[in-house]
This record gives sequence, C-alpha cells and structure tokens, in this order.
Amino acid sequence: MKRISIQTEYIKLDQFLKLADCVSTGGMAKALLQEGQVRVNGEPEERRGRKLYPGDIVEVEDNGSFEVTTGA
Repeated sequence: MKRISIQTEYIKLDQFLKLADCVSTGGMAKALLQEGQVRVNGEPEERRGRKLYPGDIVEVEDNGSFEVTTGA
C-alpha cells in the first residue's frame, strides 16, 4: 500500500487521484469513478467531491491501494 501525504485537513477524491498519479486530469478521474473502479474504505465510490481524511484507504483498479496520511 502506497502512502500519500496531504498538507490540509482533507482532500477531495478527484484531487487525490491526480496526486496519487492514477489520473492526469479531472475528466479522467470522473470517468474512473463512473466506471466503478474506485473504492474508499472498502465501499464503491462515485463522488468526485468525496472528502478524504488521514487514515482513509483508496483502492483503484489497476493502480493498487493508497492510504491518506498527514504531512507531519
């Protein structure tokens, strides 16, 4: 599992997918979500604006698993 550090209280899912190098644009993030290829904490997620907090686990088909961490 790869750890992705954020500097803020939360990050939106579409921004996180770009930060984790799963997608390069917001449009690609939207398509990935609509195709059901993203799970947050084990649950399917389709909302680009879903807020992710440290400790959340994001699983992306063909890209692996990522944990949101703080940049301490």
